[in-house]
Amino acid sequence: MSPVAGCPLCEEDGGRLVLRTPRLRVIRAEDDDFPAFYRVVWQDHVAEWSDLPAADQALTMAAVTAVERTLRAQLRPTKVNLASLGNAVPHLHWHVVARFDWDSRFPQPVWAPAQRAVDPPPLQRLSVVPQALDDAVKAAVAAALAPSPPGA
Repeated sequence: MSPVAGCPLCEEDGGRLVLRTPRLRVIRAEDDDFPAFYRVVWQDHVAEWSDLPAADQALTMAAVTAVERTLRAQLRPTKVNLASLGNAVPHLHWHVVARFDWDSRFPQPVWAPAQRAVDPPPLQRLSVVPQALDDAVKAAVAAALAPSPPGA
């Protein structure tokens, strides 16, 4: 499928690239308020979930699940939010966001107005530095997407 002119997820990665495969990519959003905000982005320009064949849906969900499990294991967040909205950017992507009871918007969505100041800043509150978290996410997603050995 061809890229769509003007689509930000066709024209650029959409954040700090963690992993790229032929079918999808995982990025970390560059958001100071939410340093553990990842996106799983389908490589081709597809607007709706139901446009993907079942096998591609399963592949995407394997990646989303791997990101979520990694965030839970590494950070022990209060909650992990999953969302696929696409209203502003109609290119299929899933948000995977580690949320904490101390974050500026909790328990409201990440897009809600801030309810409180966070001090120290969110990045300093994480138990893992972003690069180590990215490495863990990359390894988990790669393992989740690896083909099963014959007879497994």
